[in-house]
Amino acid sequence: MEPSGSLGPRSGSPERRLSASAAQVLDDLRAEQRPVTLAALSQATSLHPNTVREHLDTLVRSGFAVRTRAQPHGRGRPAWVYEATTAITEAAEYAALAVVLAATITRTSADPRRDAELAGEDWGRDLARSRGAAPTTPEAARDRAVELLGDLGFEPRQHPASRGSVRLTRCPLLQAARSNPRIVCSVHLGMLRGALSEYGADPTGTALQPFAEPGACVLAIPPVDEPVA
Repeated sequence: MEPSGSLGPRSGSPERRLSASAAQVLDDLRAEQRPVTLAALSQATSLHPNTVREHLDTLVRSGFAVRTRAQPHGRGRPAWVYEATTAITEAAEYAALAVVLAATITRTSADPRRDAELAGEDWGRDLARSRGAAPTTPEAARDRAVELLGDLGFEPRQHPASRGSVRLTRCPLLQAARSNPRIVCSVHLGMLRGALSEYGADPTGTALQPFAEPGACVLAIPPVDEPVA
């Protein structure tokens, strides 16, 4: 049975219409030979840092750019650095792979949900490793895993009713998830658990409630200062 169309997140593929100012930021980003900071882009474009930050957020959500943490130097959290994507973005590659994976697991597995979670865990660990140095605290690991979901197009938002819950307001694979939530949503949950494990955090207690409420799926990630169930 497919979930109700009135529940759950929006599509994770917004229309790619950029303002002239955002297009300028993208052009400068593509001209760079290596990942750059917001401050460097602000200087290159002569735009205010707040304006550049807004455009970069749009570019990341739309798949035109990716953001990662710079290598740490000294004390404090490393700065974000940004890099333009190729024509086929990471999110698009992920979506195509997930569609094939869902169909294959459904057809061949004796326990499709568990196999989907295991595949997602492997993928989540790979994604976490590709993003550089691991966080140094459990809280930072939790934050980094949620940031990873944002980079993939889920637009996570802290749930107003629960410190241990995150609303996923977009889904980069919405139609496939509506058609086959048992597989697709299990891959997403496994991906988060794999990323948490790779970052050194305990994934115990994490859970995903697909199409839980209007506008979002709800992800449970127990805060690190509270015991997990």
